[in-house]
Amino acid sequence: MRQKLIITIARAFCILGFFALNGWAEDNSKILKVDDNTTAYWIQDNAQEMLNPPKLFGEASEALFTQLNLTQGVPASMGTFLLKADGEYILFDTGLGKERGQFFTQLAKLGVSPDSIKKIYITHMHLDHIGGLVSGGKKNFKNATLYISQVEFDAWTKELPNNDLQKEVAKVYKGNINLFKFGDTLPHQILAMDAAGHTPGHTVFQKGNLLIVGDLMHGYALQISHPEINSNYDKDKENSIKARRYFLDYAQKNKLTMGGMHFPAPGFQKNW
Repeated sequence: MRQKLIITIARAFCILGFFALNGWAEDNSKILKVDDNTTAYWIQDNAQEMLNPPKLFGEASEALFTQLNLTQGVPASMGTFLLKADGEYILFDTGLGKERGQFFTQLAKLGVSPDSIKKIYITHMHLDHIGGLVSGGKKNFKNATLYISQVEFDAWTKELPNNDLQKEVAKVYKGNINLFKFGDTLPHQILAMDAAGHTPGHTVFQKGNLLIVGDLMHGYALQISHPEINSNYDKDKENSIKARRYFLDYAQKNKLTMGGMHFPAPGFQKNW
C-alpha cells in the first residue's frame, strides 16, 4: 500500500513537472479535471490579446457598452480544447490553421503529436474551427476520425456559399467522417447537443461536468448577462438567442463548467 502511494505521488510530480516546463503549471485554470479518467486543456490559437469590437454586436447599444465598461471591446480569444479521456486524446475543433494560428505550436508544447489524436469533434464548420484540419490539400491529422453534425455537414457541402474549405475537408477526410444526429452519445460518453443558430448544425458537447459550447458566445462579458444580444456572425438570430439562453440555464442548473472557443483566457467559465 505504501509503495503504491509513493508511486502515485511520484507520477503526480512528473506530470506537474512536465506542465511547468511547458508553461502550463503557471496557470492551472487552463486545465480542468473532468473526472477520474478525463482531463481537459484549453489551447489558445491567437497569439495577441484579443478584443471583439462593439460593432460585432450590432444589437447592443453604446450605452450598454459604457455601462459594462466594454467601450474598447469585449475580451475574447480563439481556442480549442484537448481532452485526455481513458488514455486517448480527443480534440474539439482545430483552430485557424498552421499559417494563421499558434494551435500546433501549443500542441507541441504539450508533447502531443497530431498523429496521436484519433478523434476530432467539430462544433461547426467555420474557418477558425476547421482551418487546422488541412494544409496544402493534405490531412494534418493522419489518424483522426472527424465527428460532425449531419445537419452542419450537409449545409456546408450542399447549400451554403463560400464553402471551398468545407468541401476540401470533406474530400480529404472522406471515409474518416462520422456524421451524428443531435442527442447521440459519441465515444467516451460525450453527448452531442443541438445548439443550432450560429450555424445550421452548431453543436454543444457535454462530457461529465464540462460543456464545450463552441461559438455560443463571442463576447462572454457582454452576453453572459445579455444573452438576447447576438454577434453579427450568428446566422439564425432567433435560434442563436434560444440556444444561448437554454445552455446558460442548463450549465447553471447542472453546475457545469463551460468551455468556449471565444471565451477570454483561460477558456473556462462558470455561471453558478
